Amino acid sequence: MPGLIGKKVGMTRVFDDRGMAISVTVVEAGPCAVLQIKSQDNDGYQAVQLGFGSKKANRSSKAEKGHAAKVGVDAAPRVIREFPLDNDVEYEPGQALTVDIFEPGDSVKVIGTSKGKGFQGVVKRHGFAGRPATHGHFGGRGPGSMGPGTDPSRVIKGKKLPGRMGGKRTSISNLEVVKIDEERNLLFIKGGVPGSRNSYLMIQK
Repeated sequence: MPGLIGKKVGMTRVFDDRGMAISVTVVEAGPCAVLQIKSQDNDGYQAVQLGFGSKKANRSSKAEKGHAAKVGVDAAPRVIREFPLDNDVEYEPGQALTVDIFEPGDSVKVIGTSKGKGFQGVVKRHGFAGRPATHGHFGGRGPGSMGPGTDPSRVIKGKKLPGRMGGKRTSISNLEVVKIDEERNLLFIKGGVPGSRNSYLMIQK
């Protein structure tokens, strides 16, 4: 089924019936307006297009305003994403989806952009152990040998090396919805999710 677009608020903890503390990520999810229904006949695939948030009028193009106005949405959405269409549920253009499509205990997949770490070495980026830190060892935190010197006399493709880390689209599956606050459009999801505070997420069952 389609999910929701949300914004990461931060992390906190909640207590279950046994008094156990559970670390959760708070996500402001929805309401998301249905902007368009993609069909196999017209578009070659089935999906529902959702919009979240709103842009200022002077920061929106005519095309964005017209696309939103076509389904009765006042302002152009800040974020637009597509979700695979579920044949069991029918959606209408202009319909608003809220957190009530989820229930506590649901298993969800969360997609976001991971935090950018900048240029990092192999110890942080790939989990290398590094060289011995004592007895005057020369290696330090370097990557070590690049490969055979005689044959093939080059660095093999795919070698784990230092480089830019993070800032990529990341998915985490099988996260549990612990609690729902329908009044404030909040989802409490067990554990951590990709991205920094105020970053945008896709949450789907």
